[in-house]
Amino acid sequence: MRNKTWFITGASKGFGLALVKELLTQGYQVAATTRDIKKFNKTELQNENFLPLQLKSLTDSEEVAQAISTTIAQFEHLDVVVNNAGYGQFGAFEEISDKKIRENFEVNVFGTMNVTRAVLPYFRQQKSGHIVNFSSTAGFYGFPLSSIYVAAKHAINGYSESLSGELKPFGIHVTCVFPGVFRTNFFSQGSLNWEDLNNIADYDLARQNQKKFLSASDRQQKGNPTKGRQVLIQAVNSDTPPTHLLLGSDAYQLADKKMELVKDELASWHSKGTDTNFES
Repeated sequence: MRNKTWFITGASKGFGLALVKELLTQGYQVAATTRDIKKFNKTELQNENFLPLQLKSLTDSEEVAQAISTTIAQFEHLDVVVNNAGYGQFGAFEEISDKKIRENFEVNVFGTMNVTRAVLPYFRQQKSGHIVNFSSTAGFYGFPLSSIYVAAKHAINGYSESLSGELKPFGIHVTCVFPGVFRTNFFSQGSLNWEDLNNIADYDLARQNQKKFLSASDRQQKGNPTKGRQVLIQAVNSDTPPTHLLLGSDAYQLADKKMELVKDELASWHSKGTDTNFES
């Protein structure tokens, strides 16, 4: 049985780069995109199964379609698409401009959708394929001062759930990944955006505390990217791949906390919330 070919966006750093390295080690064929192809370390990634691709805009349909076509032409098939590219927008909601909100959704949400749209005709034709969409624990649990990033990642969650049902008849799987805090550069400059906020004094203390926490946590995260990427590969290769894949002990703790909160609220308001039908 041939090894699968993977296509991964946002692959020049963080979890994406870690996944590329693991896949190449295991003998997979990998096409990896980045906005600046110079960011790939040629020596580190020198491998006949590696195809680096410069993709400046995930929302440029022609550019994305060309990247998909180039991958198929190079490796003769494509099996897994990983929508990993994204960044965190932080700050209190009131402080974030409409422009910044839309920029975040362009990358985190519409970029994911655009790549998926480009590959689906090919997947439907071959009656197989796997879409892996990266959400976050922020796509399951709403953190303060993260409302825009949380909203974008919740959108990926809902989108993935719906898409999974649509594509099952064609033999195409969809997995939404919810990573916890892994020791990557996500907490470093370039992955978190605090720029151009309309700073409001009432939020100063909360904002300063969150910045300190994220800075202190950088490179100290408990999550091991090597173990995380191995679990992801196992999930994709499973006969029954999950629609929801949580990665990290902290991800499970937050999910349990969220579900308990929801269960308590459902129980508290059950009688009133269900007593809303017309009288028969």
